[in-house]
Amino acid sequence: MTAQREWFEKDYYAILGVQKDAPAKDITKAYRKLARENHPDAKPGDAAAEERFKEISAAYDVLSDDEKRREYDEVRRLGPMGGAGGGMGGMRFTVGGDTGSFEDLFRMFGGGKGRGGAGRGGVGPRRGSDLEAQLMLEFTEAALGATTTVHLTSDDRCGTCSGSGAHPGSSARTCPACSGRGQVDDNQGFFSFASPCTRCGGRGTVIDDPCKTCRGTGIERRNREVKVRVPAGVSNGQRIRLAGKGTPGTNGGPAGDLFIVCHVTAHTLFGRDGDNLTVKVPITFFEATLGADIDVPTLEGDRVTLRLKPGTQSGTRHRVKGRGIATTKTKGDLIVTVEVSVPTDLDDAQRTAVEAVARAIPADPRAHLFGQGG
Repeated sequence: MTAQREWFEKDYYAILGVQKDAPAKDITKAYRKLARENHPDAKPGDAAAEERFKEISAAYDVLSDDEKRREYDEVRRLGPMGGAGGGMGGMRFTVGGDTGSFEDLFRMFGGGKGRGGAGRGGVGPRRGSDLEAQLMLEFTEAALGATTTVHLTSDDRCGTCSGSGAHPGSSARTCPACSGRGQVDDNQGFFSFASPCTRCGGRGTVIDDPCKTCRGTGIERRNREVKVRVPAGVSNGQRIRLAGKGTPGTNGGPAGDLFIVCHVTAHTLFGRDGDNLTVKVPITFFEATLGADIDVPTLEGDRVTLRLKPGTQSGTRHRVKGRGIATTKTKGDLIVTVEVSVPTDLDDAQRTAVEAVARAIPADPRAHLFGQGG
């Protein structure tokens, strides 16, 4: 690990807006929020936002790596002048009870050099940015699972040079300014701080004949299609993570991830309660009164038989085991709510028949409301 000069100058915790003892998950959460807000795609042409995005990425690159974070914290704790007085040649510091020279400090972190020493390391690999895309799903697709395609416009590996940055048929060469180290030394008297080579941008190589498509960056912005396998049971608003489908990394770093936000449309018959499917089924007065076996639709397109007991009340819920939404972990049920359907257009014969039934069953369902009992 190379202790860069900016470690002394920049407070990465403040840049991400987190406490120094913040857990890794809080650091990642803060980074993703800030990266989305300041990404060049979100604020095209905003130089300040672009610079802010670079700072955020640099801070996350260090704080997201346990080893880099430990070394960064130690450098910040000691400060650029170590921990004790004396001339430059007599600077001392203490780490874990052991006392050493300021030169030992930089040797410990691999950064800079004393007299006759040599620095090492350039700009390290940088992870690509995460992306987010929206996906509209039919209710049945979300419940049963589906394979579909998402169309998006984003940075991607250049299709012309395959990400090398060099014109097809040519290749990069070792940077003459840093001899392939990716960094140069900035002499500060007794010490020398390492900083990325401006000639090659810290990559250690230069491209004499850059690719015309990506202009030597290895990355181009283009339309692309990403195949998405939607697992069964996806709910509205759920995010699906596609590892490595974000923007490509730089200097050999891994690509970011693509997060698919699912939006599920409503179904004409079915609803959802967790992993349970819900459906309302109308029944007749006589089916409710006498009991009956009724057919109930399922999401798969077939039907199941539900047995109603005599005296079934309108609005009651009945459970059909295992005919809900099946995920990799659970399998829900089908919850059937029955509702008595009341006829609205009777002919004379039908009205006479219903009146006869009413006379035969003279019960008053509202009697208890008035304290009459019965």
